[in-house]
Amino acid sequence: MSRTIINTDQAPQAIGTYSQAVKTGQTVYLSGQIPLVPSSMTLAEGDMRAQITQVFDNLSAVARAASGSLADVAKLNIYLTDLSHFPLVNEIMAEYFQEPYPARAAVGVASLPKGAQVEMDAIMVLD
Repeated sequence: MSRTIINTDQAPQAIGTYSQAVKTGQTVYLSGQIPLVPSSMTLAEGDMRAQITQVFDNLSAVARAASGSLADVAKLNIYLTDLSHFPLVNEIMAEYFQEPYPARAAVGVASLPKGAQVEMDAIMVLD
């Protein structure tokens, strides 16, 4: 099956050897997004709410570039350096997603690239 590489300047450029997303058939694999501001490639300023919001904005931009939206996400993975932020993730996620919600995992990790406190990746299935 062929693969299509998805790239947009509305989300942070890759900081390693990966693509922002890869589409195979109707499935799109969105690479992990940390709270980098695309225009500056620096971490979003502010509190944890600002970081989580920036991650969802970045994922949304990549989803749009693949001709989809967060409504098409079938699986979301969340990585947090402090699981006490999990209730805040739930609160903000409800601003970006409506029922039926995607399948999801939340994992506590020791550290993330560039000192980020949150990272998310997703699998999206297009109609």
